[in-house]
Amino acid sequence: MSAGISLAGKVALVTGGGRGIGKAIAHRLATAGAHVVIASRKLENLQATAAELRGLPGQVVPLACHVGRLDQLENLVRQTEAQLGPIDVLVNNSATNIGQGPALDVTDDMLDKMIEVNVKAALRLVRLTVPGMLERGRGSIINIASIAGLKPQPGGLLYSFTKAGLIMMTRCWAQEFGKRGVRCNAIAPGLIQTDFSEFFWKDESYRTTLEATQPIPRVGQPEEIGFLGLYLASDEASYVTGQVFTADGGNTLL
Repeated sequence: MSAGISLAGKVALVTGGGRGIGKAIAHRLATAGAHVVIASRKLENLQATAAELRGLPGQVVPLACHVGRLDQLENLVRQTEAQLGPIDVLVNNSATNIGQGPALDVTDDMLDKMIEVNVKAALRLVRLTVPGMLERGRGSIINIASIAGLKPQPGGLLYSFTKAGLIMMTRCWAQEFGKRGVRCNAIAPGLIQTDFSEFFWKDESYRTTLEATQPIPRVGQPEEIGFLGLYLASDEASYVTGQVFTADGGNTLL
């Protein structure tokens, strides 16, 4: 088990679980004994990750889902509960960033897509899973936000806006659900070396500046976010809710 933390008997749902931060969190949860559904649009990525994580104490089940589609989210929750049981841990990790560029170039279509995936999917999954958590008197919601939701990301109006919205939803949910045993927290990573963020870490100028100014002078790794997700999912975090955990190498100190 990871650092003595046990999630034996727990069921987790991780969106965007086929790679990057979602994969790292799923790995940590399954290592601690949770049965985990990983979901995203590309089934082949999910199947490869599930095969890689086979043999851990917890089972890892791949289920394809476009998180921007309500009917697919409803099916995802149904299939998770049918195969593994009631959901104890929800990790809203799926995201997109199609609006990178000048603020005045943002279109209505960009706005709609970013809200659909980065905000509405989390809202819908909470609506689909939390009633059961409240009935059982336990549960943990973990939203993967970003430091872009805490300070403006250059050229990232929509990404910053949607991640800031996710952070505020986290706090509202925590306030409302806490008395009934359901916790809700957010993780705000800095620059992590994933496929999703390669636009930034493959930019030599951007990376050189980051390494020259950030207190921890390097790009983060998905595994460094994974353990934080494990902690927030576990009973060790039973007195923690409504918080935003920044893991950014000190970037927000700048």
